[in-house]
Amino acid sequence: MSNPDDSNPEKVTPSAPAAVDMESRAVGGGGVSNIVSRWKREDLLKRGSIASRGFGFVFSFLAFIIMATNKHGDREDFDKYEEYRYVLAIAILATLYAGLQALRQIHELSTGREMFSRQNLAVVDFFGDQIVAYLLISAASSAVPLTNRMREGADNVFTDASASAISMEFLAFFSLALSALISGYKLSNQSYI
Repeated sequence: MSNPDDSNPEKVTPSAPAAVDMESRAVGGGGVSNIVSRWKREDLLKRGSIASRGFGFVFSFLAFIIMATNKHGDREDFDKYEEYRYVLAIAILATLYAGLQALRQIHELSTGREMFSRQNLAVVDFFGDQIVAYLLISAASSAVPLTNRMREGADNVFTDASASAISMEFLAFFSLALSALISGYKLSNQSYI
């Protein structure tokens, strides 16, 4: 029979350096750089979310202001058209939502403390962004046919202002849709342990 001492060093010796090598790679090389890149990605997502909600706030606020001041007398008054009242109502709602969310995120970024739990906030952000984005696209798309019919008859300040408010709502939709994508990514990467 062969000596067991002769065969064991051959089996143990090759595996020991491999285990040490894997540990040194995980601790020194790949592990730290992965953590740093994850921190950078999370920071970029936070800033991107703030920026997209900020743009959503600006565009929906502009849609609100343009539509609210779109009163030119007689038949050129936004109050007389249901579609334009819907555009105004959703612009107000989107302005409030995007403004409050942007303020909350700026507060959290500046203080470093979260106002609510991360899991609940991820769900609220995701569904809130989606609901407001869909309301914006719904309001904008409902007013487009009316504006096109009015422009066939006469292209004036009233129809131009209406088209401007509608285009601002489309831009607000794109901003909040991007925010919904970011919050969806955050929600999917949430750990529930």
